[in-house]
Amino acid sequence: MKKLFRFFRSMRFGIILLCLIAVFSIVGTAIPQGREIAWYAQTYRGAHGTILRLGLNDVFGSWYFQLLLILLCLNLTLCSLLRIRAVSAAKAGEREALLRMPQSFRLDNAQRTAVRDNLRAMHCREETDGEHPVFRKNGFGRYGSFLTHLSILLTLIFGAMALYLPKTVDRSCLPGEAVLMEDGTEIAVERFRIENDEGRLDFTSELTVRLPDGRESGLREIKVNHPLSFGPWKVYQQTYGTAGSVTVQNLETKLEDTFTLTDLVFLSSDGVNGLWYEAVYPDLIRDPSGNVTLITNTSGSYPNPVYQVQTASDGVYTPILAFPGEELQVGNLKFRFEKPVEYPGLRIKYTPGFVNALLCASFLLMTAGFAVTFFCQPVLVRLDPDGCAVGGPKPEGMRIRIQEWAEENKEKETKA
Repeated sequence: MKKLFRFFRSMRFGIILLCLIAVFSIVGTAIPQGREIAWYAQTYRGAHGTILRLGLNDVFGSWYFQLLLILLCLNLTLCSLLRIRAVSAAKAGEREALLRMPQSFRLDNAQRTAVRDNLRAMHCREETDGEHPVFRKNGFGRYGSFLTHLSILLTLIFGAMALYLPKTVDRSCLPGEAVLMEDGTEIAVERFRIENDEGRLDFTSELTVRLPDGRESGLREIKVNHPLSFGPWKVYQQTYGTAGSVTVQNLETKLEDTFTLTDLVFLSSDGVNGLWYEAVYPDLIRDPSGNVTLITNTSGSYPNPVYQVQTASDGVYTPILAFPGEELQVGNLKFRFEKPVEYPGLRIKYTPGFVNALLCASFLLMTAGFAVTFFCQPVLVRLDPDGCAVGGPKPEGMRIRIQEWAEENKEKETKA
């Protein structure tokens, strides 16, 4: 049992855990996470079964990745507890070792007084043990290792909170409309483009985020791998789509309205006669015999959009292919086909604000731990009637100072 306990708190076990976490993190980065099963079957043909069985499609949510994080937390907790226990033992041991330590320098009375005054000026803590005054400097440095281990543990915990607490939703939003979140936040899509002016794929959305407290992000651009962060929200450019646009005019009332269509819908004033909208396609191909083949897959904007619709007139359905700018009349309704509307698919992520604050605090604590560990090494000085002894993990710096103080005092006496 003791061997198992020593293994769990050992540095070797911690390094093994860190290496495994790094390997799975790389895999989770290389393989897109959270896609549909069909996507993995199409993208990783022959290997998708292994990916799904091992849960590599959701590495960071898998039981084995979470187990590795828990074990690393256990390892760091045990290391931190041992470090804090070692501080008290080290404090007593350093003093006993200093009292037995041979003198580092021989000093006369004047030099001894100069060293004592300089140590007091440095705000060293002074203790008296009979005729041997002991000065301590940087006693807090003993806690450097503990603070470093504690900060790593807290960073791991708060990092896990940042990984698992956020809520992520996918939303499609047409330009000019807004997505309303549960807390009242509005994410408005002002404009979206698939291609830039040069015809290159761009996939850029221009968004405005309005928080419930009235704060507003202003008009911001997002692209693939360049999300928008504002308040607790992060908005990614996830996917895109193209919707049909049909203007309907009532010839009797002269009223008209434009509809943006993404699904199968029936446009009618009486529920009987009207237009069935089915889909809009990027282009078509006509063979020499006049047969038409609709192109269903394309990347980028639609080069020659084609509407597939059916007119319904007194129970008679007529399939029609229409192009932007063309018009159809069914009864008292006139339908005009507009240029299709491109719209983004957004991935919206909400992270509680306190998680980021805790992460920043843990990083600051880690910086402080490193600073204390490397730059605040504890030093002890024992003053004897005829000299002094210097102890601590790295006493060289204090020895050089004492030597300089003694030489300065000797020079002053020589000049006097």
